[in-house]
Amino acid sequence: MYRNVDLKSNHFRFRISPEIAVAFPMNVIASGTESEAISAEIEGVRHLSSKDMDGYERVLTDAMDGDATLFARQDYVEEARRIVDPALKADPPVSPYEPQMWGPPEVGRVTPSGGWDDPVVGR
Repeated sequence: MYRNVDLKSNHFRFRISPEIAVAFPMNVIASGTESEAISAEIEGVRHLSSKDMDGYERVLTDAMDGDATLFARQDYVEEARRIVDPALKADPPVSPYEPQMWGPPEVGRVTPSGGWDDPVVGR
């Protein structure tokens, strides 16, 4: 059809990260001519936001972008572990109590005087 025209190969390009994009580069005949080919591209892009991603995708995307907002610093993790580990390793006694009560009588020995009010359950 166009024997004397320098046509480039048409192709399709897509990208799925960091945004979803598709592009259709193609040859088109220049306006007002019958034999001059120019390159044109149709492109569509959709920028993802955090509401478009599930939690796992968001964490991975943030990590790839260098955004540490959702990550705990190493010193924070170590300090939390120092505080919580003794409680996790302790073997506290189990204190049973009656149904519809707010706790066992032993709670009085670990709370300060006037530090606990038994809430009144509405009926």
